[in-house]
Amino acid sequence: MSNLEKPRLTSNGNDSKSNKVGEADGIESSLEKGPGDGTPGGDDADNNNIDYPSGLKLIAIVVALVLSMFLISLDMTIVATAIPKITDEFKSLLDVAWYGSAFFITIGGFQSAWGKAYKYFSLKATFMASILIFEVGSLICGVAPTSEALIVGRAIAGVGAAGVSSGAYTIIAFAAEPKRRPVFTGILGASYGVASVVGPLIGGVFSDYVTWRWCFYINLPIGGVSAGIILLFFKAPPTAKPAKAPLKEKILQMDPLGTLLIMGCVVCLILSMQYGGQTYAWNSSVVIGLLVGFFVILIAFIIVEAHLGERAMLVTRIMKRRVIWVTTAFQFCFAGSYYAVLYYLPIYFQSVDNTSPTESGVRNIPLILALTICTILSGGFITKTGIAAPLLVTGAAIATIGSGLLYMLDIGTSSGKWIGYQILAGVGWGIGFQVPIIMSQGTSPPEDLAPATAVILFFQTLGGAFFVAIAQCAFVNEMLRILPLSAPDVSPMRVVSVGATEIRADFPQDQVHGIVVAYMSGIKIAFAIATAGVGISVILCLFAPFKRLGAK
Repeated sequence: MSNLEKPRLTSNGNDSKSNKVGEADGIESSLEKGPGDGTPGGDDADNNNIDYPSGLKLIAIVVALVLSMFLISLDMTIVATAIPKITDEFKSLLDVAWYGSAFFITIGGFQSAWGKAYKYFSLKATFMASILIFEVGSLICGVAPTSEALIVGRAIAGVGAAGVSSGAYTIIAFAAEPKRRPVFTGILGASYGVASVVGPLIGGVFSDYVTWRWCFYINLPIGGVSAGIILLFFKAPPTAKPAKAPLKEKILQMDPLGTLLIMGCVVCLILSMQYGGQTYAWNSSVVIGLLVGFFVILIAFIIVEAHLGERAMLVTRIMKRRVIWVTTAFQFCFAGSYYAVLYYLPIYFQSVDNTSPTESGVRNIPLILALTICTILSGGFITKTGIAAPLLVTGAAIATIGSGLLYMLDIGTSSGKWIGYQILAGVGWGIGFQVPIIMSQGTSPPEDLAPATAVILFFQTLGGAFFVAIAQCAFVNEMLRILPLSAPDVSPMRVVSVGATEIRADFPQDQVHGIVVAYMSGIKIAFAIATAGVGISVILCLFAPFKRLGAK
């Protein structure tokens, strides 16, 4: 048994309201016998009986999953540098925020629903369906005739992306032997990190030399290749057999009410952050109403989830496990702070240092190399030693220092400093980014692999939406506060509407410096919020169980 924590396979006696797997509503799990060691795949005897893919077959599956994860992460960031061209075509400056938010909201809101889908439906068929939805959304974005159509396409793509990301981690958990699983999980994480940073670079190149629509067309052939490989080479093992239940019950298990509530909650928060101090005053009825709506819906979501039992998006039985609630809280802050830095480093390079989108992407290479290498090394270290929790502390501590140093960036900062700061931050995030998923999978029985993985990814994405929204709000409000002091002759709202890459073209040279000073002040606040978030994760990981994975 894993001495991190023994997973419970049934609800306790107090959970009389929940629909227990294998006990109610006609559900009969094929996995009622839990693993002997508490790790995915069962005890040693069970693992020996599973015919895991190997050689070229395993390599092909890993390549397919890496491609799928690369696409999902790419879609989160590639649109950033394409937005100016999109607004030029659609004359839709007011819709800019939704080009990113529509994707974030649906990928976060549907993450756990897909996790349940992988538990109650065919693993391979569900993954194929998620890729199809993602591809349809991407196609709609590519051919969108209006801004509204583009937003709808982004939302649909986000629904599919949630299933692809959850499915990739679930498939690798069933395709790789437990002792090799952390390495492959680290590789998936590395592909995620690579795409996060090269996304703006690719988006800039497409926008400058082809058309912004290729930011979405690129998903079609790559997604097709990934789906084809999984279809041909992956065969779900007996332990991945879906639980038996009527179709209605399976749909209820995916918690559609919880999905709607959490999406509404996130929408209220993001809108309040976008409007507050910009479109409306903070004490306006609109902003206050949105914030009240956020808290009311959040409370309703918590109450609903507590009463749904096994049907809940966040199953109480799983969430009560120490390793789960610690790693989800950790990932919310740790990953959220990463996304905040990821969004504002390009703004620093392009607005303050006046680089092109392509050069800005090149300047992010130190961060991505450090993150990629350390993500792989971290997974390999856990594979060899079984030591996972200490990496949470190490990664968060180093990332806090690195993020704090990024706060020190200023106008005219030398290349040696911004390279070194990024390397240190990348090392920290690389060490810790995949550890929560590895720990949750390493202590979960086969029937809980999908929902446990989904809940980590849910909080990871939710953290991204939260921290990016907070950072955006702080950035704009600080910039609006500084502009009357640094550039008194400039209209603050005009600066906000012009965009980061156009300030030198739209304003007289004698006003540009004051605007850049205001930009720099706002960016510092965004980095400060990221530093605070990753600093909180240092405290949270101290509550993690410090025991070896797989130890008897």
